Amino acid sequence: MIEISITTDRVLLDQVEQTLADFGAQSVTLRDAADDPVLEPLPGETPLWSQVLVTALFSSETEIDALKQALQPFINRSELKVVGIAQQGWVWVYLNNFKPRRFGRRLRICCSNQAPDATAVDIQLDPGLAFGTGNHETTALCLEWLDANPPIGRIVIDYGCGSGILAIAAIKLGARYVHAVDIDPQALLATGDNAARNSVSPNQLVICRPDDPLDLPADILVANILARPLTKLAENLAQRVNQAGQIVLSGVLHHQADELIAVYAPWFNCVRTRDKDGWALMEGTKR
Repeated sequence: MIEISITTDRVLLDQVEQTLADFGAQSVTLRDAADDPVLEPLPGETPLWSQVLVTALFSSETEIDALKQALQPFINRSELKVVGIAQQGWVWVYLNNFKPRRFGRRLRICCSNQAPDATAVDIQLDPGLAFGTGNHETTALCLEWLDANPPIGRIVIDYGCGSGILAIAAIKLGARYVHAVDIDPQALLATGDNAARNSVSPNQLVICRPDDPLDLPADILVANILARPLTKLAENLAQRVNQAGQIVLSGVLHHQADELIAVYAPWFNCVRTRDKDGWALMEGTKR
């Protein structure tokens, strides 16, 4: 494998990405190159940094000299680095070092190359396109809530589904069916891949964007995003929940919890119920 790194201005980013894609980039990652963080984007926003570090992976057969020449128009305003990396790659390292982890009494996250546990409800999750492995406290809080409150026979919305981990957990814990919702096409793709890996029937999982119509309001809506979009989406999410249905909110820092509870108060009797390493989870019942 060959890794290309290029630091470019935001205005040149589309051209750089297109050039990398034309040469068969197997993956492209964007990062902040100038200590200019972008925090809590709203749904539909695609914020970018003024200086962007673009890293792309190519097969070893790629014509690197031709790629360098194609990138030449951007060199005056960027830095280009080319390095070879071990063929085993990061996926192999991940699969061989990941240790299965329990969430609550039954839920267990493991890789596809690990033996099943007869005492657990296993979710196989290999590295992929989207965030959500259970390693982050906010995801862990939601998994623990689902394990303690199995949604048997209920309709669930996983809003901001990422890798689909919460949607798959809900189905494996007995949900009738789940709507997995995300604005990111890669998240929707990853959710479909992970659902297939876990033998989730397409009849049980509807993968959709926020503006796609849903058949019914949900009995339970889980939203593991961040405080700012949760605030912006409050009324929208409330409309997606049945009367007397439940909402579970995560991705919220301790000091943001009380303010968010007040935002959701017109629709839900909401309380903060779980904490983990500076993060809070809130749950509420719709009035």
